Amino acid sequence: MLQRGWRTVDELMTDVKAHQKLIKISNANLDDLPAFVKRPNYDRSKLKAGIVHIGLGNFHRAHQAWYLHRLMQRGEALDWAIVGAGIMEFDKEQRQKLLSQDCLTTLVELDPDGQSVEVIGSMIDYVEISDGNSALIKRMSDADIKIISLTVTEGGYFQDPNSGALDHTHPDIKFDAAHAQTPKTVFGAIVEALRLRHIQGNGPVTLQSCDNLQGNGTILRKTVVSLAKMSDPKLADWIYENCSFPNSMVDCIVPATGQTEIDLVTSLGINDAVPVTHENFRQWVIEDDFCAGRPAWETVGVTLSDDVHAFETMKICLLNAGHQILANAGEILGLQTIDECMAHDEIFSLFDTVQRDEIAPHVDDVPGTTPGQYIQLISKRFANPKIKDTVRRVAFDGGARHSGFLHPTIRKAIANGCKLEGLALVEALWARMCEGTREDGSVIEPNDPSWTFYQEIAKRAKNAPTVWLDDTQAYGDIAKDEAFRETFTQQLEHIWRHGVKSAIVQYCTNNGQLHSASAKVAKG
Repeated sequence: MLQRGWRTVDELMTDVKAHQKLIKISNANLDDLPAFVKRPNYDRSKLKAGIVHIGLGNFHRAHQAWYLHRLMQRGEALDWAIVGAGIMEFDKEQRQKLLSQDCLTTLVELDPDGQSVEVIGSMIDYVEISDGNSALIKRMSDADIKIISLTVTEGGYFQDPNSGALDHTHPDIKFDAAHAQTPKTVFGAIVEALRLRHIQGNGPVTLQSCDNLQGNGTILRKTVVSLAKMSDPKLADWIYENCSFPNSMVDCIVPATGQTEIDLVTSLGINDAVPVTHENFRQWVIEDDFCAGRPAWETVGVTLSDDVHAFETMKICLLNAGHQILANAGEILGLQTIDECMAHDEIFSLFDTVQRDEIAPHVDDVPGTTPGQYIQLISKRFANPKIKDTVRRVAFDGGARHSGFLHPTIRKAIANGCKLEGLALVEALWARMCEGTREDGSVIEPNDPSWTFYQEIAKRAKNAPTVWLDDTQAYGDIAKDEAFRETFTQQLEHIWRHGVKSAIVQYCTNNGQLHSASAKVAKG
């Protein structure tokens, strides 16, 4: 869903110069913000909690929190306010920053032709990060909480890479099963909170994953129920039978916040320690499966659908996979941002050719959109020069992202005897990137939770490519397919002998698709 109402940069800066004074965002200072800044029109002192959200990163505040804010601007959902939460050490600093500004967030929408600024207020508190997650468990078990949502990244669900089941052998999972009341993981904390809700009569809740996983609700259910079963089988049965785990698809490009983003907000007259920039597009598709009620999200642009799978497949297989196609090649060639990758003729040609020839044939239409139309849409979004989404952010945790975003399509291509040369090239680029150096000789800093593991295999794969398929344990049955092994080997050998550009040019020329990035995106 495209968002409008932006102003040109010149118009905004004229207003800023007229205002001059730098205002720290807080409840007390909302009326003092520059006139062009949209702000809450509701009385935040009257908001009541209804949601605990774990993982208070930029994406949540630009997406789910914004949709709720829109409802509150209409005088609705005032008893569904968000309580933020986290379990990591870095969450402590985020908590302090947000509490210091009354949990308000400045959102800057970056349209190619202008930008708009809004302060949202749908979050009202942030749970203390404590040993054994006692404060989080207590807050989730309270009767006023009806939804527990989370964004913990694609690789944060402790899945076995081959079976997709909960990895019962992981040390943190084993710890939580043995120490259920003082768990280490988010999921252990959720299980203990559900136990307390059950025995205290506070009822079941909806558990809502907002991560980029196919069947994210189904995966969350499997993780929570399986972990509960390890320590309390009767509780696991109660959770399975009473709690809801709706699948959803979420979409908005939200760069990480650095000094550039803070300087941008400062230049607009606002003092915000944790501002968020985002593109001029949002989409949220959810199954309507909420056992304890929900806000009326459908009235502010959220799509409620019984077929979330079709939407999430299109997004994950094209947008999320497309990000990996761009970022791995861009990192090796020393590019900094995704829009730079889209402006690079060879990288864009790879992106466009693989998407149209090898991924789109395995993606079904969704209401109102074909795969071809969706590729045009994401091409324009990725090429937005205002969104400085870094290659490093997009390439992070390649093990989880390739397994989740690209490997399902590779399996379909193998099963159906379809083209997969480009997909093999993309996997070879990931292996080349994990070796840890760019083509100019500079070092790629660790960018994966298992970076050392992948780097060691990638170095050996330089001379024995199939080692990457066999030893990373990321490919499962894909590694056994002789045609894919042969094609992957050829691609990785070509990259090491002749370079990334040469490998891409050979692939795209063979497919008649080498073209100018700027002309192709503009034509869109």
